[in-house]
Amino acid sequence: MSLHDPIDPGVASAPRAFPESARVAFGAAYPDAATKLHHELAGHPLFSREALAQLAERMPADRVEYNPGKLPLGIRPEDVPTNGLTLGETVRTIDSNGSWVVMKNVERDPAYAAMLDAALAELAPIVARRTGPMLHREAFIFLSSPESVTPFHMDPEHNILLQIEGEKTMTVFPAGDDALVPSQQSEAFHAGAHRNLAWDEAFRGRGKAVVLHAGDAIHVPVKAPHFVHNGAAVSISFSITWRSRRSIAEGELHSLNAMLRRRRLPQWPVTRRPESQRGARLLYRIMRKLGA
Repeated sequence: MSLHDPIDPGVASAPRAFPESARVAFGAAYPDAATKLHHELAGHPLFSREALAQLAERMPADRVEYNPGKLPLGIRPEDVPTNGLTLGETVRTIDSNGSWVVMKNVERDPAYAAMLDAALAELAPIVARRTGPMLHREAFIFLSSPESVTPFHMDPEHNILLQIEGEKTMTVFPAGDDALVPSQQSEAFHAGAHRNLAWDEAFRGRGKAVVLHAGDAIHVPVKAPHFVHNGAAVSISFSITWRSRRSIAEGELHSLNAMLRRRRLPQWPVTRRPESQRGARLLYRIMRKLGA
């Protein structure tokens, strides 16, 4: 099966991830609202420290990031230091080394792919009714030492983060707020700019802090800015993500606006249902094909 194919509802080789209450809560929130959920994957052997260390050591280098965990909320990507350890050392000693690790695209490993597919299959009917089939499905694993901080940033996917071990507080902000993410920042993001965002302490009151313990999860809408503060113990989280016709359309419209802005032309408004803006999306594809 291709990573880009719609999810197969028949996938059931991993344990059930979400109880009925979580599926109901997700259905009430998706796709625009952040909401706390519960899951049943905490304690699974695939998330043991040694299993994760072995996974990390066989991951391609370009699919892993790790660095010291105590960082300012608004640190620039080029200013993030290294922790001086190998990746395997970092995972095995995460309790004491003050680091943060993300392993990207762990669905390339068959065992983690089965878990991703089974979890998303439980939510696929809800998603399909709102934003179409789940596309570009990916999974990420985060490990954080005590008191680590993930800086203020946004992500391009629909995301559910499942807390597997430890505690963290995720502060989530509304997507589409120009005061937090100006239009030009969105345009640059879809052109490949880094996910980290400029932080202003005045933003804090716009966010909602959600405390996550093992067994908790949170749905984070596409490009909803957020930052994360780890608790007093090691945190392990499993992030399951997908794209949709809506998220892809939103990216196309911001890319179109970047082209128009460079030509000093008026930008196209991006609505809450960008997939319905067919004329603007067609214009983007024509301009891209012409090399604009």
